[in-house]
Amino acid sequence: MAPVNPFCDINITTSPSRYAFGSPSSPNAPALVVDRPSGDMRLVESPISRGKRIGNVAGVLGVIRLRLDKYIIIITKAVLVGRIRGHAVYKVHTTEFLPLQERQLHDPDEDTYLSLLRTHLRTGPMYFSYTFDLTNSFQRQSSADTSLPLWQQADERFFWNRYIQSDLIDLRSSNPAADPFILPVFFGFLSITLTALKSTPLSFILITRRSRHRAGTRYFTRGVDESGNVANFNETEQIVIIGGSTAKVFSFVQTRGSVPVYWAEVNNLRYTPELQVRGVDSAMNSARKHFDHQIRLYGDNYLVNLVNQKGREQRVKAAYEHIVKLLPTKRTDIPDQLHYVYFDFHHECGGMEWHRAQLLLEQLGGGLYDQQYFHSVEGKFVSSDIRSYQTSVVRTNCMDCLDRTNVVQSMLARRTLNRQMVDAGVLGEGENTASFNSFEVIFRSVWADNADVVSQTYSGTGALKTDLTRTGVRTKAGAIADLSSSITRYFRNNFSDGPRQDAYDLFLGVHLPSSTSMSSLLFIDRRPIMIQSIPYVLCGAILLELAAFVLPRTTDESPLSMRIFALFWLAVALWATNFITKHGKLYVNWPRLNTPSFAVQGYNEELRSAKKDLIIGKWIGRGGNARERDSGAGGSGRLVHLEEGKKRIE
Repeated sequence: MAPVNPFCDINITTSPSRYAFGSPSSPNAPALVVDRPSGDMRLVESPISRGKRIGNVAGVLGVIRLRLDKYIIIITKAVLVGRIRGHAVYKVHTTEFLPLQERQLHDPDEDTYLSLLRTHLRTGPMYFSYTFDLTNSFQRQSSADTSLPLWQQADERFFWNRYIQSDLIDLRSSNPAADPFILPVFFGFLSITLTALKSTPLSFILITRRSRHRAGTRYFTRGVDESGNVANFNETEQIVIIGGSTAKVFSFVQTRGSVPVYWAEVNNLRYTPELQVRGVDSAMNSARKHFDHQIRLYGDNYLVNLVNQKGREQRVKAAYEHIVKLLPTKRTDIPDQLHYVYFDFHHECGGMEWHRAQLLLEQLGGGLYDQQYFHSVEGKFVSSDIRSYQTSVVRTNCMDCLDRTNVVQSMLARRTLNRQMVDAGVLGEGENTASFNSFEVIFRSVWADNADVVSQTYSGTGALKTDLTRTGVRTKAGAIADLSSSITRYFRNNFSDGPRQDAYDLFLGVHLPSSTSMSSLLFIDRRPIMIQSIPYVLCGAILLELAAFVLPRTTDESPLSMRIFALFWLAVALWATNFITKHGKLYVNWPRLNTPSFAVQGYNEELRSAKKDLIIGKWIGRGGNARERDSGAGGSGRLVHLEEGKKRIE
């Protein structure tokens, strides 16, 4: 039975009472009709001709309900990235929102919701194919039921628009003819390069799929939740395809994810946030769920931990090792399938001795060799011949699962690639892909680009240490670039990641806007006016201080009065600076939709402390009840306990 693939072309007609979607390439297929303003969906057999045609689109990304209205999100433009085994792969380029109602008046919350979603769609790298399942690795695809519609074959972890496809999936439960309108996309990185190695043409492909569970930004999403989902979980698959109609396919999969305990780093405007590690023993069930799931999917897990063994990171390392040590007391089968490997990356590779990262390969021992890789021979007219399966996975983490993790993953990928190419007969025994310059440039560039994209979506900047990935050498220029990225991360993590986290929660259905909310001004700043004014006081004091030294003076002006003027505004500037740094949590841009409990707790503590300030404390205001304080932090009562993790609403 031929699989049901999504429509690759959809015409949209609109009228005051409905939207109609139909595929011109499948004129006999039922058309999708969405009634306005109710949002009710149905399929009609006869083509829809009434209404105004508003264009041809690449697909329906989904339908989302906000505070006052539902919106159909359509992909207005998709860019061809390349082909995998003849299947075209696209990147979402532009999208558009089709409202079910025509609003005459603007609602502040609704407008903010739309702005968050548009930014997320504009900056988030999303990919799809009409005929190929991009959410699953080649190995998982080899055992998939290809007679199912494409969206039902998709790995639910990486089906990024699964929540906003809910209305179409519900319609499909009563009418399978809705299948062609359901288009799965994944969020992450994809590169397809046609190249050659030692005169052998091949396709070099790298795919990183980001999980939609516990997705978010660097400091607002850490650790594990009660369902066993960890922050910043990514599956990276390196693929090499040799040949045309009959091809050899080689695939190697790695994963990364946050340390699976309850921990957080609380922003406070200091360069190093406040580290909290809570309830290590209470996280046991969550960690067990996480590793049970990983073992079911990937087999044995080699847990490569790269956090520092000294300093503040040591607490996270100790918590991880405590969890891994206790797991065998809960399950008798886990000790044989979890292999903990610690490698102090910064200590071993200090002083720019990055070649010492190769020592990790020695620590992994035969584990990396024994796990094999996926290898199949595929043809257009013959069934796949599976030559080998990957039997385990390396799960790498550092604190952020970004910079150190990227370096190690590219190193492990190279080791396996060398082995694959020797086994395929492309390279001779003892040869290395690094010896072939043209391919080496591609390999390093693709892995560095992957590092930048994964880092951008989590931390707000490209990855650090990518000069090592791109060139194989750690340089002073790279160190300077890393310093610049670190400074940028500081400002973004403190002052712009709140809205980014809100966008994740909104798009993925973690936050469900309510039209019955008591407040229609969810995003306004509810901090006391005096607290809000301090940064402006600081800026004014700095300007007046500069003016005292820069502006021309009159001849009859007293030098003493000018000195007093300058000293006064210097004192004001120093006081304001001290107040902001001392009470930094009052000035962090926290998420407003699902404010973490540690953020609300920190905000309330800082507010109580600020009220004791000798200069302005008595003017800050009472702000005595919990509801007001929660709103001040953007919580509005929708709080999530750090020990439980974020609730993921499906």
